[in-house]
Amino acid sequence: MSRIGRMPIPIPTGVGIKVENSTVTIEGPKGKLTQRLNPDMEIVVEDGAARVKRPTDSKLHRALHGLSRSLIANMVEGVTNGYTKRLVITGVGYRVQKQGDDLILQVGFSHPVEVAPMEGIELNVEGNNRIIIQGIDKQRVGEMAANIRAILPPEPYKGKGIAYEGERIRRKAGKAGKIGK
Repeated sequence: MSRIGRMPIPIPTGVGIKVENSTVTIEGPKGKLTQRLNPDMEIVVEDGAARVKRPTDSKLHRALHGLSRSLIANMVEGVTNGYTKRLVITGVGYRVQKQGDDLILQVGFSHPVEVAPMEGIELNVEGNNRIIIQGIDKQRVGEMAANIRAILPPEPYKGKGIAYEGERIRRKAGKAGKIGK
């Protein structure tokens, strides 16, 4: 039995959950999220908690069981607290500034790079080298952070680029130089 799939999902006060066919809609203080799940999975809401039940022990149903439970739990967490990712820009002369809702990145290219937020995502700047990405959908927050990081991933020699806060960058030694002759 799936250890993750069989755990109940506590539903805090102020959060409403509605299941129609195979579509789950969760509404909370921060917003509303909708997710279409596999029709084989049964979602039961009772006693302030939601449970996901699977019809058989087939390999597909076991995989979908934990996945469905995780997706619903992430939606509940998103509409109550939201999700945040932080990026750090490292490099001499590298900086970011906010212009309206968009970000303007200057990261060593011949031109500034403009980044527009996805729907439901809020971009903020802290100082001139930190980016804060916030939203209620965990998948979109992560995707937006990955898209910004992909503009200039950290390089292994000097560590310059855009990295997640707390990310360890594996460093390499540079050239050893010419030895004796």
